[in-house]
Amino acid sequence: MNRKFSILLFVLVLSIAKAQLPDTDVWLFKLEKTKKELKLTDPKNISKRPGYDNQPSFSNDSKKIYYVSIREDKQADIYVYDIGNEKTIQLTKTKESEYSPVLTPDAKCLNSVVVESDSAQRIHFINSLTGISDKKFEVDSVGYYTFLNNDTVLYYKLTSPHSLRYYVKSTNEDKWLGNNPTRTFKTLNRHAFIYGVKDSVKVTFYKYDFVFQKAEKYAEYLSTSEDAVWHEQHGLLKSEGNKILRYEETKKEWITFFDLSSFGIKKITRFNFDPKNKFLVIVDNL
Repeated sequence: MNRKFSILLFVLVLSIAKAQLPDTDVWLFKLEKTKKELKLTDPKNISKRPGYDNQPSFSNDSKKIYYVSIREDKQADIYVYDIGNEKTIQLTKTKESEYSPVLTPDAKCLNSVVVESDSAQRIHFINSLTGISDKKFEVDSVGYYTFLNNDTVLYYKLTSPHSLRYYVKSTNEDKWLGNNPTRTFKTLNRHAFIYGVKDSVKVTFYKYDFVFQKAEKYAEYLSTSEDAVWHEQHGLLKSEGNKILRYEETKKEWITFFDLSSFGIKKITRFNFDPKNKFLVIVDNL
């Protein structure tokens, strides 16, 4: 497919999607560890409004949540929720739309995919205090991303078909890794990550190591639900309906890790744990 036509088609789809975005709520839970289990307590709907609120991530000190909200001006902006005082402030207010905000390790900037005025989609570094974009990667057509280390970013490129690539800033290397990835891929360490490949009926998860330049199949699940995380203690977790599932590596089977049906949650489409393992944040697709 011609690149210009591909981007134009994506922008058209994005415009239609904006008009049809689902209502989503951002929920925060405390994690309570007992001798027998890990429990969810103190549920809070931190968005508390109709409309689109999505893509939450925690600050490095576990005190704040950054998320995307689309309100009256129809632009996607970044909002910040303070867990301590339960107040929300708007960080960005721009003519562009910002998505997928994640704080950098030094806490000075937020990485974010920004839809620019010419419809290019690049990763910007947004000042975490002023909300102003300081600099950006020149790589275009970024849908989703994660930093493997300070020099290398993995990203979901809006090609046809969609592809998983990596970009090395110091060498300007931009390389293809595979097609039809899921929108979530997570680092395991500074040189390895886990990702999913989706077909019409299932998602297959692979571990990739840059040192050996090799991917190994890790798990699969008979569903096209894409959201998953890698937890340093609990391993591979994925959402399915109103549950979060855990992959038992030794038994090669999925078990229910959390069942959120008792909280009235309908469909989990995003979830994240804070760095100190004190909280869980989820997005409920209403």
